[in-house]
Amino acid sequence: MNDIKKNLNMLGASLSLRAKRNEILASNIANAATPHFKARDIDFDTEIKKYQQDGPIKVTHDTHLSIKKPVAPGKVVYRKNVNPSLDGNTVELAVEQLQFAENSMRYQSTLSFLSGKINTLMSAIKGE
Repeated sequence: MNDIKKNLNMLGASLSLRAKRNEILASNIANAATPHFKARDIDFDTEIKKYQQDGPIKVTHDTHLSIKKPVAPGKVVYRKNVNPSLDGNTVELAVEQLQFAENSMRYQSTLSFLSGKINTLMSAIKGE
């Protein structure tokens, strides 16, 4: 039962992070013509690691060092542009649109996977 809960929590966290990233990328696209606007993003892989388990290794004594690396929660980073602009704007519209499309596709995939998991659980509960 705990495995199911962990799996559903991971998928929920993934959906939340993908939604947050879509908002940030949409803001970048909307501000493509704003002077001195800096393109922002979140590192999805770093953020999702907060919800993952590191494995069976545990710290058993105060003098042992933890293998976990600290993760800054919700850290938004600034994207570096390839082609500098004269007005200081770092948004590259093609890059932002590509990132937005990829993230949206991954959001839909995660949503479909979560829906399938829930439907399977409901079938098992009903005895179908």
